[in-house]
Amino acid sequence: MIYKSLKACVDDLEKHGFLVRIKEEMNPDLEMAEIQRRVYQNQGPALFFEKVKGSPFPAVSNLFGTLERSRFIFRSTLERVKFAMKLGADPSAFFKAPWRFLSIPITGITALPKKVRSGPVLKNRTTIDLLPQIRAWPDEGGSFIHLPQVLTEDPCKPGIMKSNVGMYRIQLLGNNYSPNQEVGLHYQIRRDIGIHHTNALKKGIPLKVSIFIGGPPSHSFGAVMPLPEGLPEVAFAGALNGRRFRYARKNGYIVSTDADFCITGTLVTGDTRPEGPFGDHVGYYDQKHDLPYLKVDSVYHRKNAIWPFTIVGRPPQEDTSFGKLVHEITDPLVATTLPGVEALHAVDAAGVHPLLLAIGRESYTPGKREKPKEILTLANSILGFGHCSLAKYLLITSLPDHQQLDINDVSAFFKYVLERIDWRRDLHFQTQTTIDSLDYSGTAVNEGSKVVLAACGDKQRSLESSLNESFTMLDGFSNPRFALPGVLIIEAPAFTDEISGKTDIKKLTTKLEKQNIPEGIRLIVLTEDSEFATRHLNNFLWITFTRSNPSHDIHGVGSFIENKHWGCTGPLIIDARQKPHHSQPLTEDPKVTAKIDELGKKGGCLDGII
Repeated sequence: MIYKSLKACVDDLEKHGFLVRIKEEMNPDLEMAEIQRRVYQNQGPALFFEKVKGSPFPAVSNLFGTLERSRFIFRSTLERVKFAMKLGADPSAFFKAPWRFLSIPITGITALPKKVRSGPVLKNRTTIDLLPQIRAWPDEGGSFIHLPQVLTEDPCKPGIMKSNVGMYRIQLLGNNYSPNQEVGLHYQIRRDIGIHHTNALKKGIPLKVSIFIGGPPSHSFGAVMPLPEGLPEVAFAGALNGRRFRYARKNGYIVSTDADFCITGTLVTGDTRPEGPFGDHVGYYDQKHDLPYLKVDSVYHRKNAIWPFTIVGRPPQEDTSFGKLVHEITDPLVATTLPGVEALHAVDAAGVHPLLLAIGRESYTPGKREKPKEILTLANSILGFGHCSLAKYLLITSLPDHQQLDINDVSAFFKYVLERIDWRRDLHFQTQTTIDSLDYSGTAVNEGSKVVLAACGDKQRSLESSLNESFTMLDGFSNPRFALPGVLIIEAPAFTDEISGKTDIKKLTTKLEKQNIPEGIRLIVLTEDSEFATRHLNNFLWITFTRSNPSHDIHGVGSFIENKHWGCTGPLIIDARQKPHHSQPLTEDPKVTAKIDELGKKGGCLDGII
């Protein structure tokens, strides 16, 4: 289906039973977000909110709430785009089956942006305060746009084909922004908009920014795609929609004429405003920081405009479907961009960036795979590749020719690695480096460490799933439970400061050294609540990898340093306790929860929806 507007997509989904309407007025302050979260967790339909309190515009959420629905939205073009990506990754594929690539010329044509003189979005104007003011979590600093398409041009290389469109966080109201005149713009490290901003500052000119909301769904999806160098997001959006990206020039700004809304403005030079807090995709509040902000010029909207939104928070959330579809489309690029890397998986349940799994080729010494060699070289390539550079923990392995391992089966992957890894040699740290801006486990914003855990070769051990009767706990430590075979979770005293934290670890490792821990226990994780951490695999992944900084929080039984290499002879220990400098986890407002519970009961307006 080729959509000319977001409304066309909404009508299509409703026609095919993928969307339900909520006719009663709903509050965008916390209530709509809670409804969205519940429906997503139940893998429910897209939601059309006909009446949004405080706004004349309706809203839609959960468009991409299931992978099935996401594929349905792009059913006419998805395979064509996959073929185009495959051909770009491996041109020889054309000669193997040329008939499969007959649609490539069509895809190429629709990828070319089309300049027009005007369009629907330029027909009407509004103000920031009349837009749906979605606030998702109780301690957020204000209302935010959750599906923005933020377009900028490089002042040194202007033009639509050199533009960048990213999904950068936009705060509409709150903190000390001047209402209707200023909005916050939060972009993270490794983003092209940062290059554009830097070049504008060098030239001493304001950076013009266009924020699109809505339009054909491919436009939102294009803003999150990690695209190859030289392929602009507007081209991908057109190809995925099967319709060229329409744009016009208005007062020096690029405007997506098919969008539902467009906010234009300039980044204020040499000044910042407090932005946040914001409930982010790692499951914690991104704290308040002084960041650039936008001086608003105009707010345009089309007739019958619809406000699309989603909710981010501890995964899985709706953006999980984005991630899965991204993997489907970009898989062919991995082998050519990272030769020797056979599979990658950014683990959504661990907050995406904290944990990355990889399978590589081990061929430096053919026939001998007793210890990692080539996969260590590949690990360095991965950590220098796009957003993979934000990974904090990289687990990488290689497989014998006859063996298969599903990289998306996280439990099986951990089992395979832990059966083979040698903590004396297979840990490789990068200290005092950059990490994700949203990760507060490090030493400062954007500052922390990384570790590569590399394992290959034959199975070295069987993993334990129970403790023998002789195992005893140190005072203050309790309730040991297994999260996975070979992975033991232990409740530890609350972490109050670095000194007492290190003292706790020293006492524990001394005790465990004397206990002769079985070889089948390879990893011990310390937390405040072992029952919660072992209740579900996702809990273990979230706790362990979002609450630890490898250089500071990895310890080991029988640890040593030899020629600047750190290792240990016994189990590895990860201290995943909540630290004083960590951000707070996201929790819902009990009053809002109770209200939505009532609306979901029999006869309530959300009966059968939540």
